[in-house]
Amino acid sequence: MGDALVEEAAKKSGLLWLALPGLSQPRAAWHLWHEGAAYVLTGGEGEQPLPGLPEADRIHVTLRSKDKGGRLVSFVAACEPVEPGSELWDTVAPLLAKDRLNASSHEGQIERWADESYIIRLTPTDEITEAPGGYSGDYAHVRPVPTPATTAGPPPRMFGGKKRKVDR
Repeated sequence: MGDALVEEAAKKSGLLWLALPGLSQPRAAWHLWHEGAAYVLTGGEGEQPLPGLPEADRIHVTLRSKDKGGRLVSFVAACEPVEPGSELWDTVAPLLAKDRLNASSHEGQIERWADESYIIRLTPTDEITEAPGGYSGDYAHVRPVPTPATTAGPPPRMFGGKKRKVDR
């Protein structure tokens, strides 16, 4: 059941959480599921920062439920960098580029990744650490990662709308 659950959850969700070495809480990362492994892009200008992932040998991964958004399954994955110019790179990089919808520029993106970034292959091991019905609660109260992002001003006003009880 474990392999099928991991594969199904990874295919349906574009987001996973990685317990990175040296960080106190897991980091969210977008990924691509392809032929039995998750591929994650990190490093380089404007890409998701996942410190310690390129050097990691194994990492703890948590996948969420597409329906409810809650934690579904956690497992240990073997980490392996995908070398630029390899057959695997030539297969996976264009698929990642297609899924990278909010890139600042798609022109020369794969070449830029080859120079500045890492594509890491996360292959699930047989070690399922949490499955439905057996959660430990370790990540139940994780605070968001600090960010300089703020709200630009007060929330917009809605004219003609009816106030809810919680808004009074």
